[in-house]
Amino acid sequence: MTTTMKMRLAGIHFCLLLSAFCLSCGEEKKVRQEEKVPVTVAVAESKDVPVEVRAIGSVQPMQTVAVRAQVTGQLERVWFREGEDVSRGQMLFTIDPRPYQAALSQAQANLARDEAQMRNAEAEAVRYGELVKKDYVTKEEYGKIVADVEAARAVVAAGRAAIENARVSLSYCQIRSPLDGRTGGLQVHAGNIVRANDTDPMVVINQIAPVYVQFAVPERELSLLRARGDLRNVPVSVAPREGGKPVAQGRLTFIDNAVDPATGTINLKATFANGNRALWPGEFVNAAMQVSKTANATVVPAQAVQTGQQGQFVYVVTSDNSVSMRPVVVAATQDQQSIISRGVSPGETVVIDGQLRLTPKSKVVVKSEE
Repeated sequence: MTTTMKMRLAGIHFCLLLSAFCLSCGEEKKVRQEEKVPVTVAVAESKDVPVEVRAIGSVQPMQTVAVRAQVTGQLERVWFREGEDVSRGQMLFTIDPRPYQAALSQAQANLARDEAQMRNAEAEAVRYGELVKKDYVTKEEYGKIVADVEAARAVVAAGRAAIENARVSLSYCQIRSPLDGRTGGLQVHAGNIVRANDTDPMVVINQIAPVYVQFAVPERELSLLRARGDLRNVPVSVAPREGGKPVAQGRLTFIDNAVDPATGTINLKATFANGNRALWPGEFVNAAMQVSKTANATVVPAQAVQTGQQGQFVYVVTSDNSVSMRPVVVAATQDQQSIISRGVSPGETVVIDGQLRLTPKSKVVVKSEE
């Protein structure tokens, strides 16, 4: 075989191999094009959606009382355990009452003495009144006797006030709860000397049922609140700071009388019954205030909305199980749902999982939900 023939045979062999390679690539491409991508889908719905203003709030007690002694003395007994609930009027502390009981007894004895002196002065004034009529005594002498009577009466009045003051001081030896609430850490124990109006309180009581949640919203939301009219019709829900479902429902009860110029926000308060003690003073929560409703809004799951170079879009499944990439305008997103103002109509099917493998015109197969 000549060299020329060998070269011709090699060329023919190369052409056959090239044709086979191209054919295999075309078939592989065709297989890839016909491959169906498994996805999870949802149907766009039309429903009324509440419009909410969301903010981070802090739980505050309805009332806080720092209990302090109003008299000085030795603490005899603590009637509660720290951290427990107490009722209005419940005994909390007892201070040694003996010094104040003695002061009351002394004031009562002084009053008895002063009343006796007053009666004697009044009797003398009666006698001198008869004598002055007969000119047995001068009017000047009689006037002195009348003045002594007035002085004695004033001393008796002061004695009665001293008794009342002693009784009040004695009553301060029993310290009772001024409200229904929960006690904090105990700062004093039986046997210690407590002082009147000391700087540090003996215990702090917080009223936590009902309870406040305070939060701030931007001043632009004021118009929405004014449109509602009666504040008692504005519902507020709170959820844990780390996320999750609402744990309490309440009502807006307070709007501050001025916008904070430093932050451009206004402070609000909502009141919650908190019977189940789901809210605790000092904790932070997610507050959602419902200001209005959007009627017949088109809603899709939030995970259906993707973001690309041209903006937000969704993959819509067509009747032949292919997908089209549809640009959308999202009006709001809340509670894992996106409100679509343009781009998707109610009843259309959108992809909510598996978008990473999709391209325009891809074929899909819907995965069954387990």
